[in-house]
Amino acid sequence: MNEELLNIENIRKCILKRNIVWTKHCLNRLSQRDISISDVKMAINNGMILEYYYDDYPYPSCLIIGYSKNKKILHVVCGIKDYTLYIITAYYPDTNKWEDDMKTRRRK
Repeated sequence: MNEELLNIENIRKCILKRNIVWTKHCLNRLSQRDISISDVKMAINNGMILEYYYDDYPYPSCLIIGYSKNKKILHVVCGIKDYTLYIITAYYPDTNKWEDDMKTRRRK
């Protein structure tokens, strides 16, 4: 059931309806990385899903790529359970781990 909810339209609806849980881990990471909550919301609203993690515990999640207010590429990991969006983390992708398009993982 929750896998079916995991699409960009439903994720954006959760943001619009403010059905969002910001995990403690996420808020700590945002602070450490100087990423604002509004940047995360903006990246989701203008972004696309890169990867799905259907087997994540405790609910399926995905990786979204989008742009922050200052036009920097941002990755957001989030999941949905019962029409509530859980923001797990967000980060500026590392060029050592991602190809120049920031959509493709570099091979080790």
